[in-house]
Amino acid sequence: MRRVLPGLLAVAALYADGRGSHGLAFDALLGAIPFAAVAALEAFGAFLDERADMLLGVQAVLWAVALGLLVLSSAARSSSTEAHTLPALGASALAAALVVFLLKGCLAVVPYVRRTPFVRPAKP
Repeated sequence: MRRVLPGLLAVAALYADGRGSHGLAFDALLGAIPFAAVAALEAFGAFLDERADMLLGVQAVLWAVALGLLVLSSAARSSSTEAHTLPALGASALAAALVVFLLKGCLAVVPYVRRTPFVRPAKP
């Protein structure tokens, strides 16, 4: 659940931005930052435990990038929350963070796809 919550809060921030509630989006981003930090540290620890699996290293780096983008987006919004405006940097950083979360989701499916046997015709 810790790994899913930052992405869900980022999607909630995107939805709030779309509805014009930039203060609520700012609050959602502030809530996502600690969960993303914990997930990044956990992913890095898992990579240090099993250095043979490079997919864990990529996941740890993507967590760090997502965390940085969430912090950047919330920092860009911090001064403009009272004016109820959305700065371009805040929107762009949130969009980039969502792309990183989407990429992380695709990479999380890779081990399961490797294990799934492809459809092959039965031997006669």
